[in-house]
Amino acid sequence: MSSPRPSRSGRRLLLTAAGLAAALVVRRATQPPPTAPELRAAALHLLGAVLPSQRSFEVRLWDGTVIPATRPSRATLTVNSEQTLGRMLRLPVDLALGEAYLRGDFEIEGDIGTIAGIADDFDAAFKVAQAPALLKTVQTLRRAAGPAAAPVTASLDGQQHSRERDQQAVQYHYDVSNDFYKLWLDQRMVYSCAYFPSGTETLDQAQTAKLEYICRKLRLRAGEHLLDIGCGWGGLAIYAAQHYGVRVHGVTLSEAQLAEARVRVQAAGLEHLVTLELRDYRDVLGAGLGGGEAQYDKIASVGMAEHVGRKNTPTYFRTAYAALKPGGLMLNHAISDGIGQARVPMWLQSGNFARKYVFPDGELLPVWETLKHASEALFEVRDVENLREHYALTLTHWAANLEAHRPEALAALGEQRFRLWRIYLGATSYYFQKGHLSIFQSLLAKPDAERQAGVPLSRAELYR
Repeated sequence: MSSPRPSRSGRRLLLTAAGLAAALVVRRATQPPPTAPELRAAALHLLGAVLPSQRSFEVRLWDGTVIPATRPSRATLTVNSEQTLGRMLRLPVDLALGEAYLRGDFEIEGDIGTIAGIADDFDAAFKVAQAPALLKTVQTLRRAAGPAAAPVTASLDGQQHSRERDQQAVQYHYDVSNDFYKLWLDQRMVYSCAYFPSGTETLDQAQTAKLEYICRKLRLRAGEHLLDIGCGWGGLAIYAAQHYGVRVHGVTLSEAQLAEARVRVQAAGLEHLVTLELRDYRDVLGAGLGGGEAQYDKIASVGMAEHVGRKNTPTYFRTAYAALKPGGLMLNHAISDGIGQARVPMWLQSGNFARKYVFPDGELLPVWETLKHASEALFEVRDVENLREHYALTLTHWAANLEAHRPEALAALGEQRFRLWRIYLGATSYYFQKGHLSIFQSLLAKPDAERQAGVPLSRAELYR
């Protein structure tokens, strides 16, 4: 995720924090280990300075000391040892916090989003004024930090966003375990933003509504040929074939997803309509280049463009345009940077944790840049819709399902990987709710020779 430019006060704080970190390297080794009372006093001093004055969570120290919430409490953050805070005093803070949670340095009980939102209430100007006085406190906590094992992350080879490396990145995230994903996804195993027309739908109902919504936006008709880029466990491919009579060609880089999806296609009796392959999108879309004949009436790319990367996005849209028949439509469904990030200091929210541990090599483009690349590829932009509130609800359902199946998830993944998904789902729900992340469905058209795009004058049919 790209980082916003910090405010002037945020930049001052960044410089101050960097200076503190540099000073600690020199001074920490020359002073004796702090005593237990010194550590407790330092922890209380630091937390008193950095915690938002209005907060809906309490903090519990390793010795049982509690710093209470100032609003009705929705969560408890428990610092498990006197080493924890010192280990978290590294830059960028979001990466240090995430790694500390994966190691088990602290626990979160209750609503993870309440803790994840700490940066929204962070008073940067006040903290700048406090920073010099905190130097001694920070030194004390860092002297007690001790060594900390680095959590296990992806080990990717090759050039970023090459075919080989992209497959490694996809398999790191998606080939964890099909049984694990079944614990918290809907029955169709749709791993993307659901659609809640009223907000009261169950997860299964909302994912079915999302698939129907996509099919309507694409104006699917029986006999058409649909390309599903990043077909996952086959949810959209099966639905489109069952309900709209289209032929579907789905591609994925995940072997585990492909195996499960093919089983589901066979169980639905749709082998004559649905073909799924382990194949890179560039190999499929590239068939329309170099004078080759366009193959598809419609293209859907749902939750896949985040893996493409900024440098490959122009090629992604050019090759999609070439593979699409004149008069065809493409729906691009992708996460984007959101609103309201300018007030969050860059050193607090760099996005490095997600890129390192959740989606290796993942890149989020602002929607204007995505549409720019699509337009330069000659696509006509016909519709753009932000569904961020829907993704916040989706993630809330996923997180609740994961909590309900904690024992099975722990058995499937182990402690560290379970903790990764727990904090990822809980925190990301908050980020969509507050607009730090958005998700856009963009409907793109390739007009025919008469400049017709196959889109009606009214959007009313989407909501019938």
